[in-house]
Amino acid sequence: MKNLGQMMKQAQQMQARMSEMQEQMEAHEVEGASGGGMVVVRLSGKFDVRGVSIDPSIIDPDEPEMLEDLVAAAINDAKTKIDAFKQEKMADMTGGLPLPPGFKLPF
Repeated sequence: MKNLGQMMKQAQQMQARMSEMQEQMEAHEVEGASGGGMVVVRLSGKFDVRGVSIDPSIIDPDEPEMLEDLVAAAINDAKTKIDAFKQEKMADMTGGLPLPPGFKLPF
């Protein structure tokens, strides 16, 4: 029974670390950019858009597709940065042990 108690304690510790990590992800903010910084998107670690900045010189009513592509690229850049931050935090939490393929976390 000693092992069961120890396992329960470890599970509680892991749950506390997961809650802390979720708070860190929500507070973390990254910027994604495209077009040489002419479009900048700020996202939280939970993928909430916190801001968008667009250089007025690239707004062309006759070519909305270009601006749409730049916004999408900036969002994808920010998402890549969030994913890298999340992976780094998970490695810290799991002691560098890789998670099984397809393992999803609650955030």
